[in-house]
Amino acid sequence: MPVYKRILLKLSGESLMGAQKYGLDTAVLNSYATQIKAVVDSGVQVGIVIGGGNIFRGLSGVKKGFDRVKGDQMGMLATVINCLALADSLEQRGVEVRVQTAIEMTRIAEPYIRGRAIRHLEKGRVVIFGCGTGNPFFSTDTGAVLRAAEINADAILLAKNVDGVYSDDPAKNPDAVKFDEITYDEVLARHLMVMDSTATSLSMDNHIPIILFALKDPENILRVVMGEKIGTVVKEDK
Repeated sequence: MPVYKRILLKLSGESLMGAQKYGLDTAVLNSYATQIKAVVDSGVQVGIVIGGGNIFRGLSGVKKGFDRVKGDQMGMLATVINCLALADSLEQRGVEVRVQTAIEMTRIAEPYIRGRAIRHLEKGRVVIFGCGTGNPFFSTDTGAVLRAAEINADAILLAKNVDGVYSDDPAKNPDAVKFDEITYDEVLARHLMVMDSTATSLSMDNHIPIILFALKDPENILRVVMGEKIGTVVKEDK
């Protein structure tokens, strides 16, 4: 049985590239969609936020000379491409989906309206939130926590390229220790890269646990929903 009634799944844009250096890998999209369908079929309500790093990342644009605000806006638009791609893959599997964007583009998606998003979730539809918060200087991680708080999600499932939170970068330090559980305060005090500090603080202030796990095996999404001890749980002090 699922241990959550409603979740917010955060997917990185980079994960959608698969083995490619840019863009979308349809095999990866289809794999994610299959697992998300299994979660929906288990009775869990699913909201999703996707990054745009496989297409354009605002901070990378700044390094190339783009204005920060314009760069972040370009990154927001990149997330919409990913949202539409995942929505299409889910719909091909018979899953009802609604894409909502923080920047209005009504020809291709609904504008984000909290009440409407919750109603979609209650009807068993997957809601994919695009454009992050709709504002520059905020990451899609912060957008994910904001949407999780607004829709009253039970947990944030943070799917990353690493299998949990470590005391140091495991790729650089072989002695890095993986945590099964850690508090928000420890994450912030030790500057551990779970989410950016704004997203972590927002999650802490709204008492939303974060489960960080590896997406290398897409079936981990369903495993986490079913309560298997995978990855690292970031939560409040006991």
